[in-house]
Amino acid sequence: MNPPAVPETGNLPASLRDPSTLFFQYDSVRRSIIAAYWVAILLATPLWWYTTSIERLPLPISQASQEISRPLQLPVNVCLQESKPIFAPLLQVSLDRFTSSRILEGVQIHITGSAKCETTSSGNSYIVKPGQTKLISGRALEFPMRDARSVEDLTSTLVNLIVPHLAHNDKSNRAVQFASRYRLAFSLLNEDASSGSGVMGWNVEHALTRYITPILDRVSHLHNFTIESQVQFHAPLAFDVQRLGNGEHSLSYEDLTVFVNSAEWTLSSSFSNEPVIHLVAFVPSSDHSPLRILEADGTISNSNAFILPQWGGIVLYNPSEGETSKQLSSRGFQDVFGSFANQLLSLLGVPNLPAEIQRDPRDRNTISDWQLDALLRRRTLEAVAGTKETLGSFIKLVDQIDNMPIGPSVRDDVQVALSSLNKVYDLASTSLFQTFTSSASAFDSSSRAFFNPGMLALLYFPAEHKYAVYTPLFATSMIPLAIAALREFKIWKQQRKQTNNG
Repeated sequence: MNPPAVPETGNLPASLRDPSTLFFQYDSVRRSIIAAYWVAILLATPLWWYTTSIERLPLPISQASQEISRPLQLPVNVCLQESKPIFAPLLQVSLDRFTSSRILEGVQIHITGSAKCETTSSGNSYIVKPGQTKLISGRALEFPMRDARSVEDLTSTLVNLIVPHLAHNDKSNRAVQFASRYRLAFSLLNEDASSGSGVMGWNVEHALTRYITPILDRVSHLHNFTIESQVQFHAPLAFDVQRLGNGEHSLSYEDLTVFVNSAEWTLSSSFSNEPVIHLVAFVPSSDHSPLRILEADGTISNSNAFILPQWGGIVLYNPSEGETSKQLSSRGFQDVFGSFANQLLSLLGVPNLPAEIQRDPRDRNTISDWQLDALLRRRTLEAVAGTKETLGSFIKLVDQIDNMPIGPSVRDDVQVALSSLNKVYDLASTSLFQTFTSSASAFDSSSRAFFNPGMLALLYFPAEHKYAVYTPLFATSMIPLAIAALREFKIWKQQRKQTNNG
């Protein structure tokens, strides 16, 4: 059977039309459609650029580099009261040896001799007066200066009083990292209150007023504190304690490092970004009581308390057999909160006075002026070092990531940090407290800039991710449009050539 004949174009049935006669197949219409797509793309490009671009404000990089490389020296003036300047030059030479050996890095001690020394409250000036014993009163030190051999002893005493953390090369890092606000969490944990040896409650308000509040009042210029307390009746240990031959139980050094059972103990009842200092009183069950701490040589320690560096302190409270009350006894308050007070001082970085130093009996402050000044000095040096390290890391990060956003809040925080850091150098010779305040402001501002949420988000969405998102989207649409535009351009050139030849 023969196939049906294909009709010629000129003899099309009435129901069919020549495609070239359709209006949407006209060259002008087809080219207008393609041009409309490209016009829409060109008009949308500025909007796309605006909505996807990042704000990157300029930063004072050169100023930051200068402040970072600028050394800090906290001056300390010591007036040695003597009728003739005999010991003052010798004392200065002895202290300069400490400075040259970098033991006093960041602190410069100046010695002057005078028959009459005047005290100040700036925290930068001290007086050394002749006396029978080593005694401090306010910012004055009584010291027995007998002959030139006493100079070395006085040098060591002054260094231990002014910069104890540098003199002792303290690397234990017991003190918590500096923060403007802390949360103090006092917890009374019963290993198993159902065993019959539990303590069901404590008059924590009275104990805080007597033992803790004097410390907080003394360091109120450095930190703000929020206090919370709790009692738990079931706080099991995550390990088995050792039983001694005399029926007592013990904790080894290894046990102390894993004493906190984070899986089953809830030690902070509030959610906050503030650093928490934990102070825990642990009451062992009757099966593990009394619970002791072993020294490294295996002997029983005289202390029932220990510190977990930068975390908090723990006190083991073993109720005596004669205690019938389920409340913490007066002896318990003295043992527990007396230890809490000492632990809190260590965790806040308050230095101990040298063993040979006595305090004026009239001084009722928990922390002496020498200790408070030493703490301010230490925290100032730490805050300045932390600010410089943070700003240095911030600058490197901004240089490495070209499209990292820098908004007004980040720029303002950096500027405040640099301004506060500059004030530290200006105020160093006038007021120790104001110097510390400026260093704390610089540290807080630099940390806030570095950990800004807008900057952190980009660390997890680099430029490679953008290419992976946009390539499948634009490739499927742009390639056909480009090919169509190129084809129409060729057709237009051919038509134009034919017209010119015709």
